[in-house]
Amino acid sequence: MSAMETQLPTLVIVGRPNVGKSTLFNRVLGEQQAIVEDRPGVTRDRKELEAEWLGVPFRVIDTGGWMPRGSDLDDKVSRQVEAAVQEADLVLFVVDASVGILEEDEAVANWLRRGDHEVIVVANKADNNQREEQLWQFLSLGLGEAIPVSALHGRRAGDLLDVVLERFGDKAVANEPTEGAWTGDVEIEAPDAPRVAIVGRPNVGKSTLFNRLVGEDRSVVHDMAGTTRDAIDTIVETEDGPIVFVDTAGMRRRSRIDDSAEYYSMVRALRAIDDADVALLVIDATEGVTGQDQRLAERVDASGCPIVVLLNKWELIDDPDHRIEIEAGVKRKLAFLGDVPVLKISALTGKNVHKLRPRLQEAITQYHRRVPTKDVNKVIADAQQQSPAGGGAKVLFAVQGATDPPTFTLFVNRELPQHHVRYLERRIREEFEFGSTPIKLRIRKKSD
Repeated sequence: MSAMETQLPTLVIVGRPNVGKSTLFNRVLGEQQAIVEDRPGVTRDRKELEAEWLGVPFRVIDTGGWMPRGSDLDDKVSRQVEAAVQEADLVLFVVDASVGILEEDEAVANWLRRGDHEVIVVANKADNNQREEQLWQFLSLGLGEAIPVSALHGRRAGDLLDVVLERFGDKAVANEPTEGAWTGDVEIEAPDAPRVAIVGRPNVGKSTLFNRLVGEDRSVVHDMAGTTRDAIDTIVETEDGPIVFVDTAGMRRRSRIDDSAEYYSMVRALRAIDDADVALLVIDATEGVTGQDQRLAERVDASGCPIVVLLNKWELIDDPDHRIEIEAGVKRKLAFLGDVPVLKISALTGKNVHKLRPRLQEAITQYHRRVPTKDVNKVIADAQQQSPAGGGAKVLFAVQGATDPPTFTLFVNRELPQHHVRYLERRIREEFEFGSTPIKLRIRKKSD
């Protein structure tokens, strides 16, 4: 976590399942960030983002429903909630004004009273004056008067945030305009930390790997497919600088998605891939590359970001012949990805996970690499001299027009054969050491 984030006051939203915590989280942020659906259990991991009210920045953390002594998954979600509260400067305890106090609300209140954190009771779904008049019942929770809001419609949300800033006290510090480093006519901005998306089918060990990389139990890990419902991201300080790791929901074929929350989880995961600098494609080594893995790899490849393939659960394969068979299957079924790095790891034990960092740094460097125009044209000229396109077709001039991924525009006198375009792409990749990073060639015919 960055130093700036640790200085911000922290607001944590807690409560039993299905009281509107994620809706309130989105309302505080002012945008749709958490998946919201009118049934319990949609939020399982804690999601943390920066919000601002009246110029005062603060961290806000959305959590799953606190239900200890339930199922194994309920216990894990509850531990995530408890870990978030330990970081809190202020806790919003959300209850449902439309149904009053339930036994689960009393359990949450008892737990919060045993701690030493400051708590505000928020009576959500107080959509009208009649419900506001019934708020006296929440005094029995022993945590003070409840503040009525409707997170869905925004009713009294501003009043709630005013109270939040008041309770933050001296920790609530408004942003002040800052000037960048003066270089004559521009401001220098620090580059964004590279984003690494962890993707794969459900239940292949993505969250276990995420927790291993982050160094703490940040995502709920459970042996039930589909546990992660949202894209969770965390900044990790490494020897090579900060990296943002993004844990995504497992993606299945759309025809098999019959759950609206799962559909939106998939949409969020696809967005995380499009925003990523590198994608870690996690494959269950005990199953090998499935057709679903192939389709997901095609989708990641189409986004243009580099891919590192991780064969997870490698420690479960004892038979040497089976290992050889799995490796051959990876090369055969993912051949369209080119020479991508393939690491055999165990996210559970940590075996070989340390080999990932240099591979990541290499892929990130390649993804952002920019080549001088004169060097590009020299390579193109040498390549054409060694193997002309034929028919008088040739590249007149070349330039790298973009990075992320590296994109080159070739100005030609006439259309180039596809085999020659692939030849030029291979030469550019080899000469400038782009490795497995996807590169794009755009062909432009010079106007007469």
